[in-house]
Amino acid sequence: MKETEFTCSNSSPKPSQRMTLEQISAVILAGGMARRMNGQDKGLMKFQGLPMVNRISRALEVQCHRVMINANRNIQYYTPLGFDVFSDELTNYQGPLSGMYTALGKLQTNWLITVPCDGPFVDEHYVSKMYEAVEQNKTQLAVASFDGRLQPVYALIHRSLKSSLGAFLQTGERKIDRWYHQHDFSIVDFDDSPEMFININTPEQLLDLETRYHSDVSISASEDSSPQKSPDSEN
Repeated sequence: MKETEFTCSNSSPKPSQRMTLEQISAVILAGGMARRMNGQDKGLMKFQGLPMVNRISRALEVQCHRVMINANRNIQYYTPLGFDVFSDELTNYQGPLSGMYTALGKLQTNWLITVPCDGPFVDEHYVSKMYEAVEQNKTQLAVASFDGRLQPVYALIHRSLKSSLGAFLQTGERKIDRWYHQHDFSIVDFDDSPEMFININTPEQLLDLETRYHSDVSISASEDSSPQKSPDSEN
């Protein structure tokens, strides 16, 4: 199928786009087993004092209509965050496509935008850039790209593709790229947002990232004498 590359400036959405963004729901994909994190739930691990899903949901809730969390364990910790939480319809940890498929069935909007639970730096124009691409290219699917490579868990998917994804999963396939290539899709360049694709897969990567951003945390703490606490801080 055809891939259409798309680039746009990091500008605020136009009034017409703001209306359309109300038709976009987001899902944070936190349904994995996190083997490289020694089984620790990556969505609940803390970075700069906040669980990852808290950081990510704050970035998304100002960009779209609704934020959902896809989690297959520790539901009792995710639920108090105030977002809709659901587990995969498929059992035995079938991968991110399974979470996307289930999320498409939960939609009250026309579009679903996806993010992983281990990437703490969601770009403030992520949703608007992805929507602008599908609108301009008349596609039902957009996938983010960085440095010439697809970032497949960062996608915007129209609800009409649910049946296609369900049929794909029924064949036993789990490779995201293979399903994308069954459709025309827009490739959205985020080369100007390299931090968005920093993800944390191991305890060592978490420690390294905390160390690298320690100075930023210190500056922020000095500017805010009463930092907010996460509702699930007893993880």
